[in-house]
Amino acid sequence: MSETTGTPPTTPAGSVPRSSAEEQALKPTDITLAGGGTPPGGGHNSGGDDGGGDDDEEGMVKMSFLEHLEELRSRIMRAIIAVVVGFGACFWFAKPVYDLLVRPIEEAQRKLHQPVGMFYNHPTDAFNIYLQIGLVCGLFLASPYVLAQVWGFISPGLYKREKKYAVPFVVLCTALFLGGGAFGYFVAIPYALEFLLGLGGANLKPIIFAKEYFDLFTVIILGLGIIFEMPILILILSVLRIVSPRFLLKNFRYAVLVITIIAAIVTPTTDVMNMMVFEIPMLALYLLGVLFAWLVVRHRDKKKAASA
Repeated sequence: MSETTGTPPTTPAGSVPRSSAEEQALKPTDITLAGGGTPPGGGHNSGGDDGGGDDDEEGMVKMSFLEHLEELRSRIMRAIIAVVVGFGACFWFAKPVYDLLVRPIEEAQRKLHQPVGMFYNHPTDAFNIYLQIGLVCGLFLASPYVLAQVWGFISPGLYKREKKYAVPFVVLCTALFLGGGAFGYFVAIPYALEFLLGLGGANLKPIIFAKEYFDLFTVIILGLGIIFEMPILILILSVLRIVSPRFLLKNFRYAVLVITIIAAIVTPTTDVMNMMVFEIPMLALYLLGVLFAWLVVRHRDKKKAASA
């Protein structure tokens, strides 16, 4: 005759067996936070300042390192093609554009009562000058599309709500780049040429070679076009929380020192007056960048106050 004995369920030492009611009360499906909220990270609206975290995440594109390189290559190729198209258009009208670009030095020569015109000492110089004109003017002509490619490369890493700034970014960057070139053409180059050509006085007669003039013209125009993007650089750094308006104003004296060094490098002469022609607009651009940084911080504070 066999006996079956039931073994009672064992419990850990020192613990008290829970009743069925207590176990039912501790089921995970019934656990709620105080006030009826959902646990952190479990809600669909978590992660965004304005409750649109999932929408923002959907707007972002996750790419591998190789995909980033492929995207960069694609954007660079498109930008190069745009510059080549602009170069072709400007090279086709190189002679009328040449007449426009030599006006600053011709006006300076007339003011100083010097022979008007330039020379070249190599058979290929004229052709190379037209190529240089087409390339520089083509870059300015294609600058909106080139800057759009820059935005297209960085936009996959942005939230959906941030991608709406594509048009303002391209328009503002293009306006600053063209504004730098216009400042160089209408202000910096004429002032520098009049000063330089007048140094010789009645004893030294200048012989101006067209190649040297257009080399100087290219450096000043492109240099000022890039320098005029300073507010955009400050804006990006403020968005990334690297700088703040308080930091920029606190270190203004160091900014003046750096800007003075850059102006001394870009200025084609060594006199203070010509350097000030470059330095004063750069200081104004720095202060404009401080204004942009202040607007970024103000917008950020408003979002925090609205979400609080």
